[in-house]
Amino acid sequence: MTRVLQLRRGSTAQNDNFTGLPGEITMDTDSKTIRIHDGETLGGFPIARKDDIIQQSVFDINTVSDDFWRNIIEKFSQTSFEESKDFSHNDSYVDAIIETNKLPKLIQVEMICKNPDAGYGVNEKVAAFGIGNRANPKPLAFINENGLNLRLMIGGEKFWVSHRDTGITTNVSENNWGILFRVYC
Repeated sequence: MTRVLQLRRGSTAQNDNFTGLPGEITMDTDSKTIRIHDGETLGGFPIARKDDIIQQSVFDINTVSDDFWRNIIEKFSQTSFEESKDFSHNDSYVDAIIETNKLPKLIQVEMICKNPDAGYGVNEKVAAFGIGNRANPKPLAFINENGLNLRLMIGGEKFWVSHRDTGITTNVSENNWGILFRVYC
């Protein structure tokens, strides 16, 4: 024999004027919803039906601009430093020294366009870059008497950026690009 579970039920007006036991579930026969009760709240807590919920668009982190992230980081950082450096594909590394003894909260390295290349214009900053087969390389960092030392290892490998329009990996010339070290303390 099958067992049947039947909940207390009533109209919206009846449910609005009912205080159920803690954990009790009632059905609103007008709105075709259920309510959860806590033993204290008159009318309980209505549970929304799926068709009553407004569909939210899915958050896509790729649609957030670089300026948004810079503003957030700067808001929560006390100090920020930037230093641009030229480089050569033949170099072993690129160095920068920031005159501070504060521990960094974030170190960011970007390519900065000096001449139009790979779909980018002059002074545009690009975080989607790599060296050889390493994407988004991070610098080594240490503090000594000179300040915060940053060293981006190149090892004689070629630099590339993601082309602005196609996203395809595009090798770049050191004459067209520089390195931008950005530090937030």
